[in-house]
Amino acid sequence: MSDLDELKQRVDALEGEVERLREESAATRTLASMADRDVAEMRTSLRAHTQTLNALRETQLEQGRAVQGIAEAVGGLITGQVALADAVAGLTAGQAEMLEQLRRLTGDRHDDGGGK
Repeated sequence: MSDLDELKQRVDALEGEVERLREESAATRTLASMADRDVAEMRTSLRAHTQTLNALRETQLEQGRAVQGIAEAVGGLITGQVALADAVAGLTAGQAEMLEQLRRLTGDRHDDGGGK
């Protein structure tokens, strides 16, 4: 084989290799472009999830404040009911004391509705 034939074969092989590398390079660029698009979509999705979580957090904080307000109101109502119950107990005790004094004043006689 002559040097010229050998050189031609080597050039043909190199041209084939260059063509193969160009095709691989184009495929690599396509894959990189697709990966870039996928990353952009993921960032958009992550941003939307973050916004949703922040909105949920705000809602939970608002509801927590509302529940705290309700709990304080209920606590106030309970305190008022206890005070009312204490007042009724005091009135009941006062009425019992008055009834006892009336019985002592009347000589332990009580009216049973018979008119005696």
